[in-house]
Amino acid sequence: MTTLQQIPESLQWDGEGLKILDQTKLPTEINYLYATTLLDVREAIVKLQVRGAPAIGLAAAYGLYLGVRDIEGENIEEFHIHSRELADDLISARPTAVNLAWAVEKLIQLSKLAVTVSEAKLIILEEAIKLHIADEATCKEIGENALTLLHDGASVLTHCNAGSIATSRYGTALAPLHLAKEKGWEISAYATETRPVFQGARLTSWELKQSGIPVTLLTDNMVGYLLQHKKIDAIIVGADRITANGDTANKIGTLQLAILANYFQIPFYVAAPLSTIDLSIETGKEIVIEQRDRREVTHIGRVQIAPDGIEVLNPAFDVTPNELITAIITEKGIVASDYKESFTRWVNEE
Repeated sequence: MTTLQQIPESLQWDGEGLKILDQTKLPTEINYLYATTLLDVREAIVKLQVRGAPAIGLAAAYGLYLGVRDIEGENIEEFHIHSRELADDLISARPTAVNLAWAVEKLIQLSKLAVTVSEAKLIILEEAIKLHIADEATCKEIGENALTLLHDGASVLTHCNAGSIATSRYGTALAPLHLAKEKGWEISAYATETRPVFQGARLTSWELKQSGIPVTLLTDNMVGYLLQHKKIDAIIVGADRITANGDTANKIGTLQLAILANYFQIPFYVAAPLSTIDLSIETGKEIVIEQRDRREVTHIGRVQIAPDGIEVLNPAFDVTPNELITAIITEKGIVASDYKESFTRWVNEE
């Protein structure tokens, strides 16, 4: 039986370039892109070839290094100006996912400690690698904390893909499922398709099958029926940005799951690393929601399913207010109220 260890890594750095698992080809084809420039990485982020908030952040960190690697003939002040411009270009690729900006800004700030251009480049590369290594440990800690909320034999519903391929390993929302499997628990999952790009159908169902976890696929509009007729112990989703008060932006369709969970009195959990928490924003009303290409709605693959010229609304995310969230699970612990107090304390401990 295939195990988590055999699931392809989302990102691989080989010293010269970044191998990116092309998630648009899954589940039928395992193919890696080879990025050697910042533009390559930015394009992969925009096209969702790399996706999942943690993986986007890691890819952007390497992308920043690829961007500054070829800077020549500049003094350190000019380098910092140039690297800032490159960072802003990367951040604009996916404005809602805060991990991207978090990773890039962290590298930019650390590079300011350098006194030479070569030293600044080295700092950016070394820190990108450190972030990559640290992410696996972070995800495992999230999974272990989430396991305390589940039990052997539990059935879990998830949305989109917050799994191993959306991070360096284990994932966030799927981390407890992978760890439960490693512990020998009998645990099962339900995965929504996650329209319009089908991350649940293409990615989550594939990943869980690879790990040997029983998974049942359903369309997004079947969740009410599922919760009404089946025993679901918990809903666990990931996040792309969590505000100081606990409001959470996640893949479009998450809000309706939270509302249904509240109605049917099923625990609704958000699993995310501290890097997803944005203390600069008080509430979800301040989150900028990315609007994506209309063809994602009017077409499935190359097949047109809607009339020519039809108006399309295609937000990539929605925001779930904190009152609909049972608890938020991070690597530092689980919090169910007074979010800002816990978030601030945990972030300051970093």
